[in-house]
Amino acid sequence: MSLPKPRPVCLRRLELGALQFLLAGSAVASLDPAAVSGAAEYSARHRGVSFLAIQGGRTLLEQNAKTPHRIYSGTKAFWDLAALAAAEDGLLNLDERVAGAITTWRSDPRKAQVTIRQLLDFDSGLEPEFFLHETQSGDRDATSVRARMVAEPGRAFIYGPAAIQVFHQVLKEKLRGDSPTHYLERHVLHRLALGSQRYLTDRAGNPLLATGWILSAKQWAKLGQLVLANGAPAPVVSRNSLAQCWRGTAANRAFSLGWWNNRAAPNGREFDFEQMLIPKWQNQDWRDACLCRDAPSDLVACIGSQGQRLYVIPSLQLIVVRQGNGGSFSDAHFLRLLLGRERR
Repeated sequence: MSLPKPRPVCLRRLELGALQFLLAGSAVASLDPAAVSGAAEYSARHRGVSFLAIQGGRTLLEQNAKTPHRIYSGTKAFWDLAALAAAEDGLLNLDERVAGAITTWRSDPRKAQVTIRQLLDFDSGLEPEFFLHETQSGDRDATSVRARMVAEPGRAFIYGPAAIQVFHQVLKEKLRGDSPTHYLERHVLHRLALGSQRYLTDRAGNPLLATGWILSAKQWAKLGQLVLANGAPAPVVSRNSLAQCWRGTAANRAFSLGWWNNRAAPNGREFDFEQMLIPKWQNQDWRDACLCRDAPSDLVACIGSQGQRLYVIPSLQLIVVRQGNGGSFSDAHFLRLLLGRERR
């Protein structure tokens, strides 16, 4: 699917912007209009369907940004925000043992050691159980709770729906009768001016936490705005709570609480994160991983299958949403084009 030509008003707005603008007390260099346009063109050539770049609150360029599109694993970050909000509300502690809420885990020596944070960071040791993505699942929560442990807690990054689905059962127990979905909507979505979502509920009424949402680029960008505002303006969570999303784990320093980071740049191992997730977890290597060696190290991203991306670079006050339908999209190449750092 080809994208429409960038609207002249968007480019004109970018071109007429000052080379630098004042924000939060510091001067931030504006992106080169030609670089932004080049990144959008690259995205379109690789089956991109929407593009949105916002810097310092100013829209630099948008293409098809109001059309809803699947964000796949971008869904996870919203549920992780609900977890952070629940921690601030005193409903739970991310470092408490899951077995405190799910009593059947107490009899398993390894499950008894798993923390809520490890569920959300995908280093709990629980098997992934990708079949939970199926829309006709009976009771995803119960199935996930019964999943096998295949690694010691904290030792391996195992990306899949089971661990985060167990968190849904934990939150259900903590809320004592209230619905996790209602909690998410009140404490996260409404504060982001978003409504209820496509939850892909199973036969027991449990939503699928790993994927499923459909958002336009403009809607998804609201999450990026929250990052730049350090959890505000609603607020959804505090600055300190949100900062937990950027620190990574011993099992994968490039991932925490639904967000991927570029902390290993400029000296890290640059590779395609989506491609690395395809082999079985035992064959994945996340050592010193970074999305792009030439992008700022404070870059963070939500990554969804088939090329869905939300990038946020706080040092540039930049939010970029790119949505697509598969294809050979490269984060590193896209980011170099966007930032005017493409190697010749």
